[in-house]
Amino acid sequence: MSNGAIKLEQRFAIFLQEACLRHQFIRSKDSSSIVERPERLRAVNIGISAALARLELSRAPKVKAESGDDDDLTAALEKLNLSTADAQTTASTQTPGPSSRPGNIVKSSATVDLLNNPAVKFVHGDIEGDVYLENLVKWARQSRDEIAKGESEIPSSLSQGDLYLCPGSIEAIQGALGTVCEAVDTVCRESKSDDTTSSTKRAFVAIRPPGHHCGEDTPSGFCFVNNVAVAAAHAHLIHGINRVVIFDVDLHHGNGTQSIVWQINEETYRNTLEESYGSSSSKPGPQVYYGSIHDILSYPCEDGKPTLVQAASTSIHGPHGQYIENIHLQTYASDKEFWEEHYEKRYSKLLSRASDFLDKTGGPGDDVLVFVSCGFDACEHEYESMQRHLRRVPTSFYHRFTRDAAAFAEKYARGRLISVLEGGYSDRALMSGAMAHVVGLSGVDVRSVDEAWWSIDNLVQLEQATKKRRGGRISQATLSSTPTPAWVLRTQEIFSTIDAAPPVTKPVVQSSSMSLRDRSLKPTSIKSNSGDALSSLSKSKPTSGKTKPRHGDDSTGSDSTLSDLTDGSRSGGDSVPASAPTQVVVPPPHPAVKKLPRVILRMGPREGST
Repeated sequence: MSNGAIKLEQRFAIFLQEACLRHQFIRSKDSSSIVERPERLRAVNIGISAALARLELSRAPKVKAESGDDDDLTAALEKLNLSTADAQTTASTQTPGPSSRPGNIVKSSATVDLLNNPAVKFVHGDIEGDVYLENLVKWARQSRDEIAKGESEIPSSLSQGDLYLCPGSIEAIQGALGTVCEAVDTVCRESKSDDTTSSTKRAFVAIRPPGHHCGEDTPSGFCFVNNVAVAAAHAHLIHGINRVVIFDVDLHHGNGTQSIVWQINEETYRNTLEESYGSSSSKPGPQVYYGSIHDILSYPCEDGKPTLVQAASTSIHGPHGQYIENIHLQTYASDKEFWEEHYEKRYSKLLSRASDFLDKTGGPGDDVLVFVSCGFDACEHEYESMQRHLRRVPTSFYHRFTRDAAAFAEKYARGRLISVLEGGYSDRALMSGAMAHVVGLSGVDVRSVDEAWWSIDNLVQLEQATKKRRGGRISQATLSSTPTPAWVLRTQEIFSTIDAAPPVTKPVVQSSSMSLRDRSLKPTSIKSNSGDALSSLSKSKPTSGKTKPRHGDDSTGSDSTLSDLTDGSRSGGDSVPASAPTQVVVPPPHPAVKKLPRVILRMGPREGST
């Protein structure tokens, strides 16, 4: 798709929400089989930081390579304008930064009341009471008690591997919804400003859990509410947005979003027909275009269920008021084939169909808003288990498609575009995809962008520089005698201001019949009993945490590049000013840990075991 003469470079904002880290798996200590974890947001934040660092340095004064003067490099870094120390911390106190900044980072504290928000009820509210929403809150609140009793916190009718809850899940879900609605408010409000140097017209909302598999009252595929659908409803109810375009580039079909879009369009179409027959007119209902690029062989279609496969293959444009386009990802043998045969001739149809939708319904206008359901699990760096059908798109897809979507928004929607994080499970896929996506979102001239920024060599260097170490030790890459590139140093500085530690949440331990041994016994007198106990323990049934998710059949081992991103303790808690030089901080020695006396346990059968 050609960008033509459209000026793409615009102010953009990145919205983060720490409450999302409270949605955690608590059925057992072992979460190795859980591919969707809030800790994945750390890899996204690394990608965001790297993108901002690269964008800054592409604008910074060039430092003469032959000078060899460290003071020149320091001076150049100090001239960089983005300072995440100035990042917004509330939904109501945003202050635009200097026009030379590539984008603002908004550390949001916005939230919604799940049971009383009009946009949430518009999408997930039942006709005769909010049954699903009330149940969702109840499941989360009772999760610890249910697990402690040996039951699942998720109703047996729902997938036990794809879904889990804890008491903090509601705070995470409400924070995610509040943040995406805040992004809508920001973009819709500031896009009306004539000051193009300070108004924010684009946003990337990095939240979890994802949402595009959740229908009106059908949670699935890690999704409990539909973030993009609620954001679109909020835009309609609060800002008069009557035409919405949703581009979904996740590996998996957004069956929940398409179902909700179908219902919204159906109701609007019915009201239009009734009005044409003389019924009293009312406020125009929203019309929504949903376009998805996905793998038809993957979840939710992997089992070949006819209704899901048919839905994921639908192409309808106008009849019954529906505007749906689905395009299936294809394998390819070379980058040339991908871009020339698939992207230009097949995948770009997602945008041309959206153009047809808006041209038929009034053309460009103030009532148009564009969303991207942005999953990174189609990336070439995703887990092999998630990419069993080899639909790996080049990382540059997220840069080029985002630029094309931004050009589309400039033409039809006053530049307003909001991207919302969906899937992505390998840390490298999330990191590289987020980096390419944010660079594309900036609209910076392609001549200033080098797609080698997310090459394998640079990704490995980035991983080493940001790898989390136990005990707060800094990366060996920082201690190396090899000079660290300026973009890596800047990435570390930005990342240090947005990295957040998940709250410590203890898994639920089910009741046990184990008892302490009688200390009057000698060790030799219980040797055989101890052996028997250990033998019986090794034969015990695994915990419910081992349930295999349907989204993918593996979450470990296949991605060794950033395996430590979610393990171990975090390094440091103080944020570093963005303009400060990088310093090597040596943590104080840990105090001596008092060793507990050895206790030998006599273990009987578990309660309720057979």
